[in-house]
Order: sequence, then structure tokens, then C-alpha cells
Amino acid sequence: MNFRSLLQVKTTTMNTDTRLFSPFRLREFTFKNRIFVSPMCQYSATDGIPDHWHLVHLGSRAVGGAALVMVEATAVKDIGRISPGDLGIWNDNQANAFLPITKFIRQQGAAAGIQLAHAGRKASMVAPWKGHEKVELNEGGWIPEAPSAIPFSFSNYTPTAILTSAVDSIVTDFTEATKRALKAGFQVIELHMAHGYLLHEFLSPLSNQRTDEYGGSLENRIRLPLKVAKAVREVWPAQWPVFARISATDWAPEGGWDVEQSITFAKELKKAGIDLIDCSSGGILERASIPVGPGYRVTFASIIKEKVDIATSAVGMITNASQAETILKEGKADAISMAREFLRDPYFPLHAAHELGADIEWPKQYERAKTKA
Repeated sequence: MNFRSLLQVKTTTMNTDTRLFSPFRLREFTFKNRIFVSPMCQYSATDGIPDHWHLVHLGSRAVGGAALVMVEATAVKDIGRISPGDLGIWNDNQANAFLPITKFIRQQGAAAGIQLAHAGRKASMVAPWKGHEKVELNEGGWIPEAPSAIPFSFSNYTPTAILTSAVDSIVTDFTEATKRALKAGFQVIELHMAHGYLLHEFLSPLSNQRTDEYGGSLENRIRLPLKVAKAVREVWPAQWPVFARISATDWAPEGGWDVEQSITFAKELKKAGIDLIDCSSGGILERASIPVGPGYRVTFASIIKEKVDIATSAVGMITNASQAETILKEGKADAISMAREFLRDPYFPLHAAHELGADIEWPKQYERAKTKA
């Protein structure tokens, strides 16, 4: 077969035995495969506005064949940013700046998703490559807000405890951000309820020591996150999915958020209309003993999928095609979310397809490199 005939080979998905490259449907939306780009903070925005860096960073992963490109944790209000360089979607200027990015992602056949977030007590910090230090107030920093006035670490500000009368304003912040996300061209919403940020802080008894209806019992601690989930689901198009990322465990020796509470919470999220649980872990403690290793969080996706009967995404040191394929074929998750591997290889799906023998569509501009000749 000569080079010219190679280019004429049909490039749509042919290997139906490959689970990783099988379509995945949620509600009325179909993802072309089961490889998702996890949200990865870039700390490179100005006033919350995405720029060319974000277009290239996100767009290249869409070109690389991912089914879903999820924008990093995007703040629903200014004091909800982790750092001054975080993306935001609390005003229309920010939302409008996403339009060329979502358009490009969708043109590549990928879904454009956005993770809506509030950093809570972990806000007002410098970018990680500048060290673990708070942004000084005279240099643009701010006092964070949280369920309780408990700092994350000695390096963080002591947050202001959110008044009971102000809790519903958090729901409004997420709801308005969701409306802007729709106008900005996104098709999938993910609610960030993990990694020690605000909604996770309400969930965990280690960070939530309130005595009102938002603290104490499990029923009370899940109250605000569930309000947010219900409000977002109500304003997001019924035909499109809403995800929730949770930390399935705090990895605390005792007294923290754990898998059993996560199962209960996930059941309530399902009732609220959430379509997929993105299963992560940790983040509430500055130091925790975590058994890090290949696929170390997959068990959480498997347990929640089984116990709750809801779609899940597995994440955490999943780095190669055969590993991802095995997770899916064993029924431990419905999708694979990857972060660091996509930083190393924006074209991971194209390479994974070759490894698994799946014949998937390449960008027309790159087809000449699809088959070595």
C-alpha cells in the first residue's frame, strides 16, 4: 500500500471491542470516547479572563482526540479564586472571553466543559511555582471565606466564617456562573466539591464546625452542596449533563470525610439530577498519609458506581492506554479523567488508539502522520 492510498483509509472508529474508544452517552449528549481532560489550574489569567495560553492549552487537547476538555477550576466570585491568576466567570467579560475557546474545542469534535469552583479557605495564595505563600493584602490579596474560621495551614489566611444569612448567596453565585457558562458555549458543567475547597469544606467535619443548619450532622453538612447541585441542574439545559467532583475520602486517621459518607452524598446528588461523579480524594488536610500509586483512586469510582448506580469517572495516576482500557472493561468506571499525562502528551488519545488497535479519526491536517509509511 503506497502513501496516497494510506491517506484514503477510512478514519472513523472501527474497533468496537475497544471500550476506551466507545461512545459514552449521558442524557442526550454523546461523548465520542471515554477519555476526559481533567481540570488543571494554569494560574495564568488576568482578572479571571482567559487568554491565548488557555486557548492553546485547552485547544491542543481537543486536537489530540479527547472527548471532553474540562476547563480548570473557574471561580464563581472574585474571592473564590485560589490565586489572582485563576480563571473566573463571575462577570460577562470573562464569559465572553471563553467563546473562541469553546468554539475551537467543539470544532474538533470534543465537548467543552467547565469546572465551577470556590476556593473557600484555600483562596488568596500565590501561584504554586512562587511558593506556598498567601498574597499579601497590600499586594492584591484578600481574606477568604469558609464554613468556619479555621485556616488550612499556617501559610494561609484565617478565613471569615460565612454567616447563615449569607449561605444562599453562594448558591446564587454558582447559579449565575452556570448561566454565563451556557452563554460562553460550554456543554458540560462540573461542580467542584473536592480538594479542600469551599463545598468540600462544608462536607468535611474537619473544616466545618458550624452549629447552625449547615454544620454538625451529615444531613446538615451536605445541605449547601446539594442546594448548589439542585440550583445548577435547574438552570442547565435538561439535555446536557452536570458532573460533580468529590473527594471520596479526606485520608484522615479519624473524624474526616470518608467513603461511606461519600456514598450517601452521591445518592443525594443523583436525586438532585447529577449525572456523573468524578471521583478524586484528599485536599482537606495539609498533610495526609495517602497510598499514592498507579490508579490509587480507581477503587472510589468503582465503589460509588456500584453502590449508587451512577456513572463515575476514574482519576489518579492513570497513565497508559492498557491501564485505562482495563479499568473500563472491568466496569470500575464509565470514563477516564487524566491530568498529568495530558500535560506530558496532549495527543494521548491518538497514541492510545494506536496502542489498542482502534482506528479513530485524526484531524485532517494531521492525517499524513497517522500511519507510518
